Amino acid sequence: MRTINIHKAKTHLSRLVEEAAMGEAFIIAKAGRPIAKVTALDPVEPLKARRFDFLKGEFQVPDDFDRLYEHEIVALFEGDDDSAP
Repeated sequence: MRTINIHKAKTHLSRLVEEAAMGEAFIIAKAGRPIAKVTALDPVEPLKARRFDFLKGEFQVPDDFDRLYEHEIVALFEGDDDSAP
């Protein structure tokens, strides 16, 4: 286990805490005398990979998806009352 001077620990606290959380504990010393030990509270579990295809095959996107309700949208922007609901 490595020992780190308190000044260096203050300077690099974020990085040191991350390392401790990943299981690499360390000791903080003042004037060469150990005063604190920093360790992770709980073991870190690796993140599960997210699957992008978890709904694959569950539905189909129509070929005209990008043109759905095209006339109604144009009518709303242009003020055409013929196709208004």
